[in-house]
Amino acid sequence: MITTPSSEPTLPTELASSAADSPPAEQPTPEKKSPMVRSRRRKVIRQVRTGHAHVQATYNNTIVTLSDLQGNVLAWSSAGRMGFRGPKKSTPYAAGVIVRDVVEKVKPYGLSEVSVFVRGVGSGREAAIRALHANGLQVLSIRDVTPIPHNGCRPPRPRRV
Repeated sequence: MITTPSSEPTLPTELASSAADSPPAEQPTPEKKSPMVRSRRRKVIRQVRTGHAHVQATYNNTIVTLSDLQGNVLAWSSAGRMGFRGPKKSTPYAAGVIVRDVVEKVKPYGLSEVSVFVRGVGSGREAAIRALHANGLQVLSIRDVTPIPHNGCRPPRPRRV
């Protein structure tokens, strides 16, 4: 047996001619699956008439959270989320913008009456409560729930400037 320089096996003439004349054998193409379309259930929005408004007003930020009577959060917003940066986050104007945003988010729930719980000593406290009333929510009660220590932690040392 004589070997040729190429190591490819040679086909008999009958097979070679039939292979050259016919088109290449078609590979079974996998069927293209259409993109899966999930039938999403439409979220049922329950109607909540009364709820709680939690206002956390610190020296650095103001956060407003609206929840139902069980404490399940319906919507929240903060000054940082609304695009305020630095010292502008704790201003009364920022508190008004925050409340306008959060009230707009709870429109589908039908919230109309809130009991307000205020925590902290920031300047956005009163402005947030006024904005809640100005944006169409009836304020039923206002409670100050700022945590007050009973002489708990030792205060930091006085600064030497």
